[in-house]
Amino acid sequence: MNAVITGASKGIGKAVAIKLAMEGFNVAICARNSATLEETTALIQQQRPQAQVLAVPVDMGDKKQVLGFAEKINASFPSVDILVNNAGIFVPGALHEEPEGLLEKLMAVNVYSAYHLTRQLLPGMITRRQGHIFNLCSTASYKAYPNGGAYSITKFALLGFSRNLREELKQHNVKVTAISPGPTLTASWEGFEAPAGRMMAPEDIANIIWASYTLAAQTVVEEILLRPVLGDIG
Repeated sequence: MNAVITGASKGIGKAVAIKLAMEGFNVAICARNSATLEETTALIQQQRPQAQVLAVPVDMGDKKQVLGFAEKINASFPSVDILVNNAGIFVPGALHEEPEGLLEKLMAVNVYSAYHLTRQLLPGMITRRQGHIFNLCSTASYKAYPNGGAYSITKFALLGFSRNLREELKQHNVKVTAISPGPTLTASWEGFEAPAGRMMAPEDIANIIWASYTLAAQTVVEEILLRPVLGDIG
């Protein structure tokens, strides 16, 4: 069994990569930071030495690098059972105040990367009539927040991508699930002064993904919305 997780060097992506590896999957992971990517790889191999780990430094905002990552995956794995489109950048700010070019940058990382990588890995899933794609959206995919700016636009777009993909792949028996977490204890919240218990743990998101994947073959969870028990922050 083989899984692909983008943005897997820390936070939710790291938790998902470790969870799937511990459940018996070989994993292909990527991130911009090669040092933290190596740390994740070492941690996986320490906990499950027999796991095959394909770790590739990738800037997911660069289409050429995304396609190169896909080529390496297809060359290394005979099939992909799970694809987790997790890579993303969070930059808050009002539309009229944010720097020129921010929307294009965030769209490239948060949306286009998932589009291009999915397109490269889909043919095998369709041929085998098997596979599960998880798109990491956000509560910002459903609700506009102050200072959501370009980031919120990209998350609405990613949910639209996920919904459209779900409709297209029904006939091919390939599952699609949108996961939309609220505040989670990740690098995006570094510097925020609040008790750790105020935010969700990345491992909770990994467990939700695993629970969704292990349902019966005829069952798919289309969308999951998660928030801390005390609600949103801010």
